[in-house]
Amino acid sequence: MKFGTSGLRGLSVDLKGRASALYATAFARHLLESGQAKAGDPIFIGRDFRDSSPEISATCIGALARAGFRPVDCGTLPTPALALYSLQHGAASLMITGSHIPADRNGIKFYRPDGEIAKQDETAISSFADAIGGADQAIDEARGTAEDQSGPCEELFFERNAALLPGGALSGLKVGVYQHSTVARDLLVRVLLHYGADVVPLGRSETFIPVDTEAVSEDTIALLRGWTAEHRLDTIVSADGDGDRPLVSNETGEPLRGDLLGLIAANFLEAKVVVTPVTSNSGIEAAGSFAVVRTRVGSPYVIAGMDEAVAGGKNQVMGFEANGGLLTATPFTINGQEALPLPTRDSFLPILSTLYLAATQKKPLSAVAAAYRMPVAAADRLENFPVETSARLMTHLRQSDTNLAAFLDPIGQVAAKSDIDGLRVTLADRRIIHFRPSGNAPEMRCYVEAETEEGARSLLRQGLDTIKDWAKAN
Repeated sequence: MKFGTSGLRGLSVDLKGRASALYATAFARHLLESGQAKAGDPIFIGRDFRDSSPEISATCIGALARAGFRPVDCGTLPTPALALYSLQHGAASLMITGSHIPADRNGIKFYRPDGEIAKQDETAISSFADAIGGADQAIDEARGTAEDQSGPCEELFFERNAALLPGGALSGLKVGVYQHSTVARDLLVRVLLHYGADVVPLGRSETFIPVDTEAVSEDTIALLRGWTAEHRLDTIVSADGDGDRPLVSNETGEPLRGDLLGLIAANFLEAKVVVTPVTSNSGIEAAGSFAVVRTRVGSPYVIAGMDEAVAGGKNQVMGFEANGGLLTATPFTINGQEALPLPTRDSFLPILSTLYLAATQKKPLSAVAAAYRMPVAAADRLENFPVETSARLMTHLRQSDTNLAAFLDPIGQVAAKSDIDGLRVTLADRRIIHFRPSGNAPEMRCYVEAETEEGARSLLRQGLDTIKDWAKAN
């Protein structure tokens, strides 16, 4: 087990039983010893639709009860709904989810009473886990049950989203909802109907389907295109497994990039400070009247950037990741009402703000997206790419400018580079290529930007091929 860009991740078979009991106990110990919670406090637990999630959830409930807490079961629901409910009650929470990764993997996201854990919390939890479970010490893996508060938890999140737009704001839009196995599937339909949209549920599955909204598969895009044409839809919306990353396609079924959704939401909120990772589109700085802070990839780094802005006296502070998951660090006045901070990834607000923009402008989403005149971006990954090979490659590229120039020589000349997270290189012709090992899987990721779609696709192919050639030779 290890912490990645967002939470603890691992194979489901490894996380079941001992590991989930161990890390839930370690989290409880961290909360108690840091003074963030006390014995008898409630602690909320949610989960996604993976086959392994109910067992892992029950094991965590048992461990948390033995550690002195009062576990509360919030059922299957979006991660931002669990986070909002926990914040309202000033209580910690755990979300059992592997997000968008394959069904044979799972994970746990941890929340303090004031929001998502930070990197220092991850270190403390890992240290407690090492101490508690050291030397193969026996761990009580008995499962437990808890009071069910899934109804009030879901209702609070619905009420938040039902207040974001004017009544009937999406009337006239025909919206498909790709339901697959996301825990957001029923709430998305309910919220869109509330705003007057003509909603068509699509592709509901009782078997878990991993949908990566940051790197939408060709099979998924084919589904979106087919449904769009068949039902004459204006858009299809969806989310990943735990409902914290949005997916929005245009009137042809082509997905919009997550960072564009985040940008649209930033303008909708009239944000003054936007915090986003280095992997988000380079055109964001020129696309709004806000200051932009760049960070490493992962919600803990975005949250740290937002916290720093708030500590510096800034207001109307928000952030988003390249996958479109949106976070708010301060209150925002939306539709005449105050929306409280929700400093964890949320898929609903970016979906709603994007559809609202299309509805108010009476334009197809392709035209809405084109009006931003962003550089064309693309991303992909090499799966089953050994972590050791990724580390050797990054060490080699960072070792000298000569190594980096030789590696990229078949692609272009290096003009500038950034080492915030991986290596992001601006070429002499202003194209951008970024190499970054995944934070939670044996994958090597490549992100690119170019002036045209064909140019971005070509650069992406070159980047991935160059990585593979280097790996074979070294």
